[in-house]
Amino acid sequence: MTSTSAGAPSALPTVSREFVLAARPVGMPKESDFSLVSVPIPALTDGRLLVRSMFLSIDPYMRGRMNGVRTYADPVNIGEVMVGGAVGQVLQSANLRFQPGDIVNGYWGWREFAVSDGAGLRKLDPNVAPPSTSLGVLGMPGMTAYFGLLDICQPKAGETVVVSGAAGAVGSVAGQIAKIKGCRAVGIAGGDDKVAWLTGELGFDAAFNYKTTENYVAKLKELCPNGIDCYFDNVGGAVTDAIFPVLNTKARISISGQISQYNLSKPEPRPAVFGYLLTKTARAEGFLIYQFAERFPEGIAQMAQWIREGKLKYRETIVEGFENMPRALIGVLQGENTGKMLVAIR
Repeated sequence: MTSTSAGAPSALPTVSREFVLAARPVGMPKESDFSLVSVPIPALTDGRLLVRSMFLSIDPYMRGRMNGVRTYADPVNIGEVMVGGAVGQVLQSANLRFQPGDIVNGYWGWREFAVSDGAGLRKLDPNVAPPSTSLGVLGMPGMTAYFGLLDICQPKAGETVVVSGAAGAVGSVAGQIAKIKGCRAVGIAGGDDKVAWLTGELGFDAAFNYKTTENYVAKLKELCPNGIDCYFDNVGGAVTDAIFPVLNTKARISISGQISQYNLSKPEPRPAVFGYLLTKTARAEGFLIYQFAERFPEGIAQMAQWIREGKLKYRETIVEGFENMPRALIGVLQGENTGKMLVAIR
């Protein structure tokens, strides 16, 4: 049996706009690498539901999916819909688990409307937290910061934690968690306004703008006079290279992302760093957040508590309009966002 929402339009949509991959990017993606297409929405069969997108997630990992090479996940093929997390409202349902009007989180990609069998969908309670947070601080980025810092780095009170990409959706949360755990938090970001946000509203002990800093090692030694115990790496490249000479004995490095490398047409030459790990008996470990999927309820509950207590703050950069999805992704890769980047569909 199919039902529709009392608040839904009298005529349900019959066509959905979608963005598909049109070409493999060379370097930084271009808007022409994507194609906006319209596809018919199929009639619902038993067990299925129709969802209208409200917020679509924009994340750096999407760039890697466009390369045509399998890494930890399958690439997006030419002509396929771009992948991504989403929040939406159920418009019509033939699934007993979901009712019209329900707000749900899922992974249906760059679509205005999606038909789902309900697998992988999670109901959200807007009274507990704004639905958009399920894509940010209470979603994949927040869990990346939570488990990547606490499980991989295992920071101890009094230690110095450095976070690169510190004004992004992941880094801004990782640094605040370090502060909650009694650490000294130092951020690296790409703008004076971002540095001011980190050291002001978010309470980082220090931060610097990598775009206007000439000597990263000297700056790190200045801001970390007692050395670096933990490094949360979101960017890779020259910023990360500068961390190694400042590491303390038994330092821990959590490798969350390498955004500075995603658009390179060929790898950059890198200095030898394993010697630092050897002499400092330090450890560097990469991780994929889905390693911790079974523990997401634990992380979400703790993060939500910290938000309620005023210990954890977040910011969202919201781009309006489905047609601006490619522009938003390019913006993330160019560092235009502060906090989580989202596209809102009103």
